Amino acid sequence: MKRRILYPAIVLSFVFHSLSLPLLSQDKAETRIAAAADLRFAMDSLITVFKKEHPGLPVTVVYGSSGNFFEQILNGAPFDLFFSADIDYPRKLHEQNKTLSEPQPYGIGQLVIWSKRSDPTLAKMNSLLGSGISKIAIANPAHAPYGKRAEESLRFYKLYDKIKDKLVMGENISQTAQFVTSGAADIGIIALSLALSPAMQHEGGKYWLIPAESHRPLQQGFVLLQHAKGNAGAKLFAGFLSSATAISILKYYGFGEIVP
Repeated sequence: MKRRILYPAIVLSFVFHSLSLPLLSQDKAETRIAAAADLRFAMDSLITVFKKEHPGLPVTVVYGSSGNFFEQILNGAPFDLFFSADIDYPRKLHEQNKTLSEPQPYGIGQLVIWSKRSDPTLAKMNSLLGSGISKIAIANPAHAPYGKRAEESLRFYKLYDKIKDKLVMGENISQTAQFVTSGAADIGIIALSLALSPAMQHEGGKYWLIPAESHRPLQQGFVLLQHAKGNAGAKLFAGFLSSATAISILKYYGFGEIVP
């Protein structure tokens, strides 16, 4: 499908106040990342490039819902970096002295209706009302930011009450996408970043971009956590996010411009 979205330059800055970067040869500890599920393909690409530029620095990532990661980190989960689909979660961690840095935005998430059984570009939001639609996948609004925004859009268009009995909830936005690609759901509201991934394009589905005015902005952000103290690789990866290469990868996967 031809993309019709413009991706202005994302301006990122990451300044570490009072944080010195030790020599990498002195610290090659593994960097453990907790990342929102919408970042799965973009983050995999980011890590691949980072490892090529910095061989010998191990990086692992776990994907899930931002709300669940927030609770795990509060309870001491040993992550070095947290990439959230809602920057409010990193901000709350910062307020509770669980971080080594200020939360930094990396992009704006976008919602799409995706299906391989119908063409959402024809009826747009009303695609969800089609006669052949019995199951509609969204992420769980209780802890997944994409699910919260999906519900907001449904209420904005006065569709929620009409389809609420057809909703199936994914634990996170990645599982939601799996529901529609596997056929467990007929149609779904997922992240643009997943719809643009090679894996989902291979499925042959079609998508329609949900207007941003129908929901609160999905401002996404990351933060360096207390567990990263002394981990030079984690700090280097955080700084890598402001590079032209990282910015271009995020653009490719549909993350929109951060508005100051």
